[in-house]
Amino acid sequence: MEPIETPASPETAASVEIPQYSLLKTLAVWAAAALPMGAAAWLVAPALEDQFGGEGDVPILKALLICLTVGLIWQFVLVVILVRREQGTLRWPVAREALWLRSPRSPTTGRVGGWLWLLVIPLALGTALEGALPTPGHPENHEFGDLISMDAVQDFLSGAWGWYGLILVLFLFNTVLGEELLFRGLLLPRMNGTFGRGDWVANGVLFSAYHLHEPWRAPATLLDMFFIAYPTKRYRSAWLGIAVHSAQSVVFAIILLTYVV
Repeated sequence: MEPIETPASPETAASVEIPQYSLLKTLAVWAAAALPMGAAAWLVAPALEDQFGGEGDVPILKALLICLTVGLIWQFVLVVILVRREQGTLRWPVAREALWLRSPRSPTTGRVGGWLWLLVIPLALGTALEGALPTPGHPENHEFGDLISMDAVQDFLSGAWGWYGLILVLFLFNTVLGEELLFRGLLLPRMNGTFGRGDWVANGVLFSAYHLHEPWRAPATLLDMFFIAYPTKRYRSAWLGIAVHSAQSVVFAIILLTYVV
């Protein structure tokens, strides 16, 4: 569904200057997102595992859900802090331009929105194929896809509306307010000064390397540069990347809902 959007006035759009990050600042923002997620998955969650009841893989799932959700919320907070310091305000017309939260615009015809939103369908299918690629060996109790297929976890989720709500919050901050907003809304528009025309490639590499919390996914997520980073850059719309990335969350949410009910 196309986001309801009131076009920014030409004066507002022209007044929003997007600064270009140095390599050092780009890496600093990357580290501020990646390192807490890695620590949450491999240090904090295992330390908290014994605090949760249940048997088998249920305790680590609970700990991971809480810790990774906090890490993703931090990414949103980081974006808010950086945009506020950069623009001096968080007013929606300014934040929208600063984070490319606008409808996709064709670079050839200038058309805005409309049929361009249909690009989400093939791009989302591409990310689905990416998700089906084999991954290197990894601990099963840290892979969300593996965990939700286990009988013990499915039994745990039965009637667990509170935990399901937490999962929805995780999904929201994962593909809308966290990862995508930071990498495609904040970083990508500010990487051209350092990386030039290859900024979307560098963005894809950084996003792949960001997955310290699930490093076995890093090779496959390199393909996101073609399915998410490049379309976002070409059409100057973080909403496009958000919609593509969120498609998988919608599928997972529906599957998990069947467990809960």
